[in-house]
Amino acid sequence: MADLIHEHSTPVRTPDGERFVARVYGVERADGTWEAWIEFAPVAGTTPVLRTERETTQPNRGAVKYWANGLEPVYLEGAFERAQVVIE
Repeated sequence: MADLIHEHSTPVRTPDGERFVARVYGVERADGTWEAWIEFAPVAGTTPVLRTERETTQPNRGAVKYWANGLEPVYLEGAFERAQVVIE
């Protein structure tokens, strides 16, 4: 089961103004390392939750949290674009 690692406070906005909350989830792999991805949940509306494929692999959960806390809005915008491609 995936752990919620971090929820970003600034939403990602689409060109038409729809807002999505970015959440980083992670899971421990069999070798003890962690992989993480980003999910985008709509603040309002009926748009489904969008998810990226794996965004990072880190040695432990703490490293995933550190990585997630350092993500800038421009990275999240790019990840949002990748998430749309994955879902479609």
